[in-house]
Amino acid sequence: MRVRAETNILISALLFPASLPAKVLLHIASCHDLVLCDHIVAELRDVVARKRPDLLGDIDVLLAQLSYEMVIAPQVPGKLIQDPKDQPILNAAIMADVDVIVSGDKHFLKLDLDRPQTMSPAHFWNLEQGC
Repeated sequence: MRVRAETNILISALLFPASLPAKVLLHIASCHDLVLCDHIVAELRDVVARKRPDLLGDIDVLLAQLSYEMVIAPQVPGKLIQDPKDQPILNAAIMADVDVIVSGDKHFLKLDLDRPQTMSPAHFWNLEQGC
């Protein structure tokens, strides 16, 4: 299964390595095809630079530990999500044929798409316990 982890999952994993989002991220990278996009990595670097600049070097360590596919977030018109800055991330997930988006972002969790499905880390983790 192709799974996209959103920026908030990466930030949580970076800040709280024993957290559920961190466990979910490692599980995705180990058992599924993790798909990231350039927009997510740029957003991750921007947020960490503003809020926890002491952890900037840890981003490269985290990304080096993960097996993932990097795709480009296309800037195509569309209004599938309420927050316009999330549209390129959603576009990238659709164009990369992602099955599931794991996110804590309410805008993603409110989406009503057949594909990609959107779910919280807790929902994804509960579904994966049977795998």
